[in-house]
Amino acid sequence: MGAVTELVNKQAVADAFSRAAGHYENAAQLQRDVGEHLLSMVAEQHQSAGNRVLDAGCGTGYFSRRWRDMGKQVTALDLSQGMLDMASALNSADSYIPGDIERLPLADQSVDICYSNLAVQWCNALPRALEEMHRVTRIGGLVVFSTLAEGSLGELAAAWMKVDGRRHVNQFLTPDKIAEACAPYRHDVQFSQQTLLFPDVMSLMRSLKGIGATHIKNGRLGGLGGRERLALLEKHYARQDGMLPLTYKLVYGVLQVEELIPR
Repeated sequence: MGAVTELVNKQAVADAFSRAAGHYENAAQLQRDVGEHLLSMVAEQHQSAGNRVLDAGCGTGYFSRRWRDMGKQVTALDLSQGMLDMASALNSADSYIPGDIERLPLADQSVDICYSNLAVQWCNALPRALEEMHRVTRIGGLVVFSTLAEGSLGELAAAWMKVDGRRHVNQFLTPDKIAEACAPYRHDVQFSQQTLLFPDVMSLMRSLKGIGATHIKNGRLGGLGGRERLALLEKHYARQDGMLPLTYKLVYGVLQVEELIPR
């Protein structure tokens, strides 16, 4: 499998998102923007694809609720029990399952649509995640996903490098590796980017903490603690019109589920 980076500590990721569950809904505007675009990509197809939706990496269930509003029967799945508990408290889905996208606890061809918004970047191997989502989706169904590509959080990584010579930011897959992972399937993949602007380093770092994205594969992101370190980070951060930019390189994919021909 080519599309593999450093191994992910899944328990640490789950714990980070569980800590963020209580305020995730208020902090996750990027996730909502990306997820809405993902929905728009299948606006016509989903009506004929079927009613059973798996929201893989559901978070607090915002898009589980969106799918239910469209008349779908939704199963919400997440690695983080805290996120699942919040999704359940918000009555987001018809059923809730703790689970890992790389080892989905569902039967073959048991859903019509598998939807995964900004979750598979926490997997060890994108090909494995896509293979699993394809496996549980019926022939004629859809696998719909978004993720992050190389270059995401680049401004933050560059500033940290000036502070202590370390990136403190995850390495994301290159567009070529993402395209390679999608190659076995009939697919439509789109690439774009979105830059968020923050008035200071503290608000920028809190935005990452608020969405649970404070875990990296070989440790924690540069933490919120240490005023001197944050002051250095702010000093070295390249500004844009007086603000601190943070760019996300976004990937949107739609896979048409067909009988795979062995290669």
